[in-house]
Amino acid sequence: MTGAALPAQPRQGSAPTTAGGVRLGTWLRLGWFGLTTVLLRRRDPIIGSLIVTDRCNLACRHCAVANIRKIDYSFGRLRADLRSLYAQGVRIVLLYGGEPMLWHDGDRTLADLIAEARTIGFPLVGVVTNGTRGLDLPSADLVLVSVDGTRAHHDAIRGANYDRVLANIAAAPARNLCLYMAVNQVNVADVEHVAGLAASLPTVRGVSYNLHTPYPGTEDLTLRPDQRRDVCDRIAQLIRQGYPVLNLASALPYLADQSGPGPCPQCVIVEDGQQWTCGRCIEIPGLCEQCGFSFATELSLLFRGHPRVVAEVLRRYPSFLKSTSG
Repeated sequence: MTGAALPAQPRQGSAPTTAGGVRLGTWLRLGWFGLTTVLLRRRDPIIGSLIVTDRCNLACRHCAVANIRKIDYSFGRLRADLRSLYAQGVRIVLLYGGEPMLWHDGDRTLADLIAEARTIGFPLVGVVTNGTRGLDLPSADLVLVSVDGTRAHHDAIRGANYDRVLANIAAAPARNLCLYMAVNQVNVADVEHVAGLAASLPTVRGVSYNLHTPYPGTEDLTLRPDQRRDVCDRIAQLIRQGYPVLNLASALPYLADQSGPGPCPQCVIVEDGQQWTCGRCIEIPGLCEQCGFSFATELSLLFRGHPRVVAEVLRRYPSFLKSTSG
């Protein structure tokens, strides 16, 4: 499939990024973790995802994990989970839902939870959000905002909220945003459109692509093998053209043919005190083999010392380290 015309030109000299303001010492410690993991074949976790609530204000077609219990976990429960993750060695924590911007415990909001994570010692704190509830999170290092294609396709997947999300992105108080697209049968033609948005929006640092993971009830959105290969080829082309894409080109062939090593022991996910390796899908028979989460593929290859993946990280990230050190 040929992608749509690109709506914006790439930023020159772009590199895969998270948010600005990360200290060089933090990156040096994370780099040391990666080096010792490869050399010593360590399996310690470094990246943790914490589910703060499963409540969500949307009913997205591709989601099968929201509004099951419809509960906000207490601040005390989440603080205990954060401390447990930190004690295990996790230093990058991502706050998930449901929709995490809905979370509250009395007067406490997500900003208070980010502050608590900082107090515990996490140097990198991110949030994954649908972007409909505002993006006033300047204390987060990275805010991943779901944008699933053009207005028509995004709204077909997520409801009529594309314009609201784009308005919230434009009004965000910090340049710590990254667009987050899950590619499926509805929006498969829109990969280039979202890259153009990422390149054109001042508050956005880049875009990260995943392929649809077919949780039960969402199988109709699954990409065919030829579509997976085509999408990954198009993402690689965007990287070559200089668009601010976070995905690693060297890992895309493994994502395309589902041959990446997994699950990734360096990634864990926690909900209400329960912990899984890599993702909750690990409990669903056969789903791990159909995983479309690019981070899982990339990190599995990186921490296993895959030469091309390691080389790409070393090649593409120095300018990122320079721009975010402080």
